Formats: sequence, C-alpha cells, structure tokens
Amino acid sequence: MSRTRIAFQGELGANSHEACLAARPNHEPAPFATFEDAFEAVKTGDCALAMIPVENSIAGRVADVHHLLPESGLRIIGEYFKPIHFQLMANRGVRIEDVRRVISMPFAAGQCRRTLRRLKVEIDPAGDTALSAKMLAATPDPMRAAIAPALAAELYGLEILLPNIEDEAHNTTRFIVLTAERDPPRPPAGADCVTSFAFRVRNIPASLYKALGGFATNGVNMTRLESYMENGAFTATFFVADVDGRPEDPRLGRALEELSFFSDHFDLLGVFEADPYRRSIAS
Repeated sequence: MSRTRIAFQGELGANSHEACLAARPNHEPAPFATFEDAFEAVKTGDCALAMIPVENSIAGRVADVHHLLPESGLRIIGEYFKPIHFQLMANRGVRIEDVRRVISMPFAAGQCRRTLRRLKVEIDPAGDTALSAKMLAATPDPMRAAIAPALAAELYGLEILLPNIEDEAHNTTRFIVLTAERDPPRPPAGADCVTSFAFRVRNIPASLYKALGGFATNGVNMTRLESYMENGAFTATFFVADVDGRPEDPRLGRALEELSFFSDHFDLLGVFEADPYRRSIAS
C-alpha cells in the first residue's frame, strides 16, 4: 500500500525533502517545481499535505509564500524548525584543490560565503540546492563542485568534500505543514499552541497601532508580523502574524476582537502545536 504523499518545492534531496522525512516520516515526499505547484497538489487532493519553508534565521522570509498562503485556502496544521547544513560535494575522485567552480542556489551560496571566499571559486547559479547536485551528477566535471544537503549526495552518488560549510551554526529554517481541510482538528488541550492569521487594517490614521494594541494590553506574545501588498497596490497592505496561544484563550480572544474593530479583512490561517524548538531558543 502506498503512503500518503506530502508535497514540497524542489528536487529530491533538497532541505524541504529532508524536512518531510524528519517531521512527517509516514508520508511519501513528492517534489514539485514551484511553490504554486505544491500548493495546487494539496488543493486538488494529489497530496494530503505540503511542507513549505516560510523564514530562515539568516536570510529572512521566503519570497512568495507570504502572499500565496492567504490566497490558497489551505490551513496550517504544524511547524518544523530545521537546522540547515550545507555540504560541498563533487563527483567521486575529485580533489578539493582542483575545484574552480561551484554550482549553487544563490540563497545557499550566500550562507556559505566564508568557505567560498577561501576557496576562491566562481559560482554557477542553480534554482534549487538539490538541483545543483543533480546537475553535477548528470555532467561530471573534475573542476566543479556543488552545494547541497547531505541527502542529495546520497541520492545522486556524489562525495562530500567539505561538510557543514554554512557560515553560522544557528542557521535554521522554519517550515509549516499545510492541509486542504477547512477546519482541521485543533491541538490537544494543554499543548503549547501558535495561532497564525492574515489581516488588512482599515484606511484610518494609526490603524495598525490600534489594531495591535490589544495584544499588548492582554499580554499576548506576537512572534511574527510581516506585511505584503495586495495586487501591487500601495494603499492595500496585508499583514501575516503569528501569536502564542489559541483563539479560545480569553486573552487572545479579546486581542483578536480588538483587532477586528480596526481591520476590514481577517483570515485565520491555522492553530497548531508549537515546535519544541521554540522552547529551546526562549530559554
């Protein structure tokens, strides 16, 4: 019997693939070329879930996801914080001193600057970390290497020349798990929860200040607040926010009620159990 599928953006061997294996080991990872394709696979029922990166501790938010999510109709049912480790890999038998060019997604190369500067190599851009490894495996070159996760080396038969070449040890990406269920089950009672929502403030003076005031006065911790424009209109700004707790908690309930007074749009994106990683960084 085939396993239920979980969609991710990228090639097999990407960080998102590794995240699927770690966070949803009972699901079969299914690669898709774009975030839109991964979202659509869940919406059509081709996949039960999607594993989507939303922000990185070094590079910030992942482009496109912040506006694709509210428009998709999908709901967040989980999160996973993944430590990011990049490996410099090459075809078997290649020596590190012979490498002159490195295939890499610019996003990944930017997180490995110190090693790349020391090696004095040129970068050949690729659209995905695992794609870098796949390209090198398809066209062996004794003077080229690739930057990709360890899983990619295993899948494409490459040899790791330098392990864990990322500049910062704290490099971490936060992923969210999405479902097409309109009203998925809430986490069990007593669990640490995160509530995620999108809203648009009314076009009145100090509307954002007033909309967020209820979270401060009710002692609700907001862990994420990002803005994005709707259809390129400078006057229509949406916000995506994450807060601790669940809507039925009295303090959060009051804060959301106050938010509604100063907003003309509100969309609950999900209520889900907080990843234990949050406790480790808070302590």
